[in-house]
Amino acid sequence: MATRSILPPPTRLLFVLLKHAPFQSGWCAINSKAQYSTAPNLNEKTFDKILIANRGEIACRVIKTCKKMGIRTVAVHSDVDANAVHVKMADEAVCVGPAPTSQSYLNMDAILDAVRDTKSQAVHPGYGFLSENKEFAKRLAKECVTFIGPDTHAIQAMGDKIESKLIAKAAKVNTIPGFDGVVKTPEEAVKIAQDIGYPVMIKASAGGGGKGMRVAWNDEDTREGFRFSSQEAASSFGDDRLLIEKYIDNPRHIEIQVLADKHGNAVWLNERECSIQRRNQKVVEEAPSTFLDSETRRAMGEQAVQLAKAVQYSSAGTVEFLVDSSKNFYFLEMNTRLQVEHPITECITGLDLVEQMIRVAKGYQLQHKQEDIPINGWAFESRVYAEDPYKSFGLPSIGRLSQYQEPTDLNNVRVDSGIEEGSDISIYYDPMISKLITYGATRAEALTKMEDALDNYVIRGVTHNIPLLREIITHPRFISGDISTNFLPEVYPDGFKGHQLQVGQQRELVASAAALYITAQLTFQNVRGNLRVPSIPVESSCWRLSAQLGEQWHDVEVNKSGPIYTVHIDGERVEVHGQWNLASPLLPLTINSKHRMLQCLSRDASGNIVLQYLGTSFKVRILSKLAAKLNAYMPDKVPEDTSSILRSPMPGTVVAVTVKPGDKVAEGQEICVIEAMKMQNSMTAVKQAKVKRVHCKPGETVGEGDLLVELE
Repeated sequence: MATRSILPPPTRLLFVLLKHAPFQSGWCAINSKAQYSTAPNLNEKTFDKILIANRGEIACRVIKTCKKMGIRTVAVHSDVDANAVHVKMADEAVCVGPAPTSQSYLNMDAILDAVRDTKSQAVHPGYGFLSENKEFAKRLAKECVTFIGPDTHAIQAMGDKIESKLIAKAAKVNTIPGFDGVVKTPEEAVKIAQDIGYPVMIKASAGGGGKGMRVAWNDEDTREGFRFSSQEAASSFGDDRLLIEKYIDNPRHIEIQVLADKHGNAVWLNERECSIQRRNQKVVEEAPSTFLDSETRRAMGEQAVQLAKAVQYSSAGTVEFLVDSSKNFYFLEMNTRLQVEHPITECITGLDLVEQMIRVAKGYQLQHKQEDIPINGWAFESRVYAEDPYKSFGLPSIGRLSQYQEPTDLNNVRVDSGIEEGSDISIYYDPMISKLITYGATRAEALTKMEDALDNYVIRGVTHNIPLLREIITHPRFISGDISTNFLPEVYPDGFKGHQLQVGQQRELVASAAALYITAQLTFQNVRGNLRVPSIPVESSCWRLSAQLGEQWHDVEVNKSGPIYTVHIDGERVEVHGQWNLASPLLPLTINSKHRMLQCLSRDASGNIVLQYLGTSFKVRILSKLAAKLNAYMPDKVPEDTSSILRSPMPGTVVAVTVKPGDKVAEGQEICVIEAMKMQNSMTAVKQAKVKRVHCKPGETVGEGDLLVELE
């Protein structure tokens, strides 16, 4: 049986309002143009209590709208999520099992027990987990509990990619050429792929979120793709069926938001451009798209509504399309739930989609007709993940958020998150930290806001993907709108390396580090009772230093006049003026009259200063002239020879080990498979060698950097 929270509802509500008032007020920090156009009608009866069958940021998002509508909320949680933000925000909380999702957030029996125990009248599933599970919706109906989403017929029809494609064809929606049956074996997959013509997309029939998807360019890719896609599909969805369709090379991924009620009314709420992806998962989205003209937008919207009406859809849903360079568009899939990127649609239309879902579920008609739906301004969403962007554009990172500060004090910035300082990013769940949303009257204004927001976002304790996000939104191709789903591999063919500093930017960075170094030295020397030997003279206003950036050393001269530092780097002058608060993680500076927001990630006694500059972290070493001279005599640390060992690049679970001691392996041969966040990754040998030792076995959990296999 599920167990209730020990805090009574009134006490919990007061505790949450006091503890999380800044968190709650910050989520809607968007100016009046992006506020919801209609306030909820508190006299319009909906539900007294809603249970949110989800966790993290989407659970928090639903709770906020429920509070606005005067609806009490119930959070469910696993045992490791007992202190999560969504649990604290809700009026009541119920533990539904241990950490693994199959025993908690996918545990229908426990969640139904929680519904009965709390006497909840409705359930909002969020996205993922049980949001598109027809059996869950059926069981709720038997309990006379409202499922806030479409009925089971629509979930089943659109949840199966094979059936949905047939329905789309019948509804006269453009579809991608492909095989509509279930592919059973690798050899059958190869034959079908050859008939369709390469390249092809192998995808899970019950899939979503990029899981169970592989692009195949030849027969060997098809066999490997069949194996990995079926395994990922079985792990993520409990359904290993696959289909194959023509892969449209260099497409855009553009989706249409639809909203329909139980009375036959349906509208489309414009489009979202979701082409910036890695491993078929979205990274940056925007609304509207720079690519669509009004005629194409209308045609896509009308076809999306046709499909919704064909399955008698009622609720918010998303119809996804692939669009080629000639603006031909093809149906990809329909997500019968609230989409992760829904906030950018809310920004440009003024509609609260969660509120609309609740109204529709209660049986009310839509409040708006098609001609009432605006495109007002521009919005972007960056998905901030606990990931290492330098590894395959983002392999998961786990850890505790030792410092966390959202940029919600900036105008036109919204952060949808479900974490706080001290929260854990665990191996059990999706590594998303938050969704960072910015709004502007124009695309350029919204982009500038996103750049500022990323620079002001403080995240410590886990590796995160802000360096990649900032590089994407400032790249000339992205700014011009010249994007496709191949953007990342085309722009970074050798993988993401972080921001590449130009000569002038190198000087800015070194000058900032030198000024920070002098500020810290002067601050320490002025602390009363400090007995340590000063490394620089207190009475001086001019210092001669050496600075190392990368492999290069620079001669640095620093002159200080009040808060202004004049720094000469190899003879070139840089002026730095800032608020030198060593206790703050943010370092707002004016460098040669340009405003920059840097972050000081770390400083140590050896003169190493790590600064986040233009989104990327750089290490600068500042030493006195004498220390720099003596440093030349220090031995260099010999790097580990990684050619003879295989370490795990991420935390995860060992799914398979395909070698044993004594086996000979070729370069590129698979050694083992690691599953992280429901994605399977093949670990391969970097050279031809003999296996010396195997340090892992299937079912084991490994951490980042753990030794897997040794080679001779």
